[in-house]
Amino acid sequence: MSTSYEVSGRTEQKQRTRAALVAAARQLVASGITPTVEQAATESGISRTAAYRYFPNQRALLIAAHPETGAASMLPTNPPEDPAVRLEVVIRAFTHLIVETEAQQRTMLRLSLEADPVERAALPLRQGRAIAWIEEALAPLHEQLAEEEIHRLVLAIRSAVGIEALAWLTDVASLTREEAVAIMSWSAQALLHAALTWTPPGTVDFG
Repeated sequence: MSTSYEVSGRTEQKQRTRAALVAAARQLVASGITPTVEQAATESGISRTAAYRYFPNQRALLIAAHPETGAASMLPTNPPEDPAVRLEVVIRAFTHLIVETEAQQRTMLRLSLEADPVERAALPLRQGRAIAWIEEALAPLHEQLAEEEIHRLVLAIRSAVGIEALAWLTDVASLTREEAVAIMSWSAQALLHAALTWTPPGTVDFG
């Protein structure tokens, strides 16, 4: 989000300055550092005073430095019709993005865990882009499943795929990144199969 300082006077130069600070922050995060505004300023050759005009604190800087993707879809131009194949394509692309930007993703995950509910809702990690990608992959299921069932399936898949799952699989289960990605892909397909063949959770009759 741009500040009032950025949108008034010499905006092109200010955009370049902001971009340089964000690029420096991303570089530092990728190298394992959680940068302060001062560190990003030093890395980009911009004065600390100027840097604080763009980012008043470290949290604002780190949110801006979160890896973004402009992709509205993870499917190819002519996507397959089979939901399982579509899901495989989307999960492959999503997990590749997560692994490629793991350091930044972990930083944003930490921030989301530390933030209050209002701050958490505004963080890029919580904006639901992956939900939309998975929903699109499963669009053909509307002929087989109710809207509620598809939504439940999408949430189940998202809970098993992402930076949260990658962190647990690598840090706790001690898997390699390749093994973790394989597990996430398998989990997505297993959940899809379960949704098509088993009674959904919450509808089981225990009587």
